[in-house]
Amino acid sequence: MHPPCAAESRPTGPLQAGHACERHWYRGRIVRGRRVFSVTLLCACAGLIASGCGGARQDAHEPSGTFTLQVVKSSFPAAQAVARPATLELVVRNGGASTAPNVAVTVDSFYYNSTFPELASRQRPIWVIERGPGEVPEPPVQSEAVSPPGGGQTAYVNTWALGPLTAGSERTFIWRVVPVTPGQRTVHFAVAAGLAGKAKAALASGGAVGGEFSIDIAPAPPATHVDPLTGRVVPGGYHASS
Repeated sequence: MHPPCAAESRPTGPLQAGHACERHWYRGRIVRGRRVFSVTLLCACAGLIASGCGGARQDAHEPSGTFTLQVVKSSFPAAQAVARPATLELVVRNGGASTAPNVAVTVDSFYYNSTFPELASRQRPIWVIERGPGEVPEPPVQSEAVSPPGGGQTAYVNTWALGPLTAGSERTFIWRVVPVTPGQRTVHFAVAAGLAGKAKAALASGGAVGGEFSIDIAPAPPATHVDPLTGRVVPGGYHASS
């Protein structure tokens, strides 16, 4: 039941039951409540600033320094086709004397920015990532993955990390992808020794650790068929024998 309304708050025209009280509540409580909300918000922000948003800095435990890393293997098929799965593989080696805190790879070319008008998002895929680097965690219950499976995902866009890398050791990054946009593409990748920017990666010569691939994606996969005699997928269309 709505509380009684003051005489001065009653509307002069016809309204449904309860609207007069809602009108009085809107004019009073919400407008006055803004002051309380503002003060509370300011206090909360001041508390977060003083406490560092409730936690330590993200880079607080990352050591500063330069770590000698190199890519000893890099492969990604130069000729690809839409809807035909492909594998990008990078093997990173620690050639220095210290353990890199969190070896990571950034690939900035899986997507492109479209200029088509009125898109909900300008970012459009060139390759769809079916699985990223790292082991696939086993959920305790059935669920659908929101992101591509692979334990190397990070909070950074297009960056995957596989943990510490001791001196002389290697770590393999594998992406299983499917091309969805044809054309000539250049894939750039860069290797880091950490995620916070304090641990840097460099070649023994002092240069940046990274590289690129030149890829030609055909608009359609080549014709193939299953050989009825062997059960294998072979090139070309199937022609039934007479």
